[in-house]
Amino acid sequence: MRKLTAKSYICRAGLNWKDTNNHRTINMKTLKIIFAALCLTLAAGCTQTTQNTQQAEGENAVIENIMARRSIRKYKQTPVGRDTLDLIMECGINAPNGQNRQSWEVRIVDDPAIMDELKEAIAKGHPDLPAQAAGGCFRDAPVMVFIARDLSYDFSAYDCGLLSENIMLSAWSLGVGSICLGMPVRMMTDNEVCKPYVEKLGFSEGYEFCLCIGLGYADEAPEAKPRDAQKVKYIDKL
Repeated sequence: MRKLTAKSYICRAGLNWKDTNNHRTINMKTLKIIFAALCLTLAAGCTQTTQNTQQAEGENAVIENIMARRSIRKYKQTPVGRDTLDLIMECGINAPNGQNRQSWEVRIVDDPAIMDELKEAIAKGHPDLPAQAAGGCFRDAPVMVFIARDLSYDFSAYDCGLLSENIMLSAWSLGVGSICLGMPVRMMTDNEVCKPYVEKLGFSEGYEFCLCIGLGYADEAPEAKPRDAQKVKYIDKL
């Protein structure tokens, strides 16, 4: 970067510069402008230094959120406000997706009475299971997000996965826990009792119910489970 001198600051400001071998005349107004400009330059330099230091120390809100998130299986029965849910869903639908087809549909249930109906239907549809076990497939999350994929698009399942990740990460950043669930899909689609309830979710024709996400305020603080870094490898030669 080119170093700016006092003379260059004055010239840029359109002020007069008088310089001889034995005499320099700079009025007080000029000195104030020089001082202010130097202060601004110093402040900008300090800000950049701070940002570089933070990056060097690994401070990154996105990475911290990803690494801190946990799947929550125990929730407080405290409602999640719809303003919060709206923000979470907006983050969800801004996920990357193939050809911008947005090949998902989302239905949100935050009414305990409706959740009780669904649990009861699952219990009736699986008489061989204890009622508590059947209803427990939702993990008692106070909010349940039902997701369906567009069957006309081969990669819609991947799109729904990307949508789900955005939902869960944005929820965590707002203090809302989450869990990705596949069991409710199976238990609501493998029997005739539950099929009418799936239809009541109102997915469009050509869409298939494929995934659930539970949301709510965590009533536990689980530790991170080990991850196998050996499953990730660089290919240096074929």
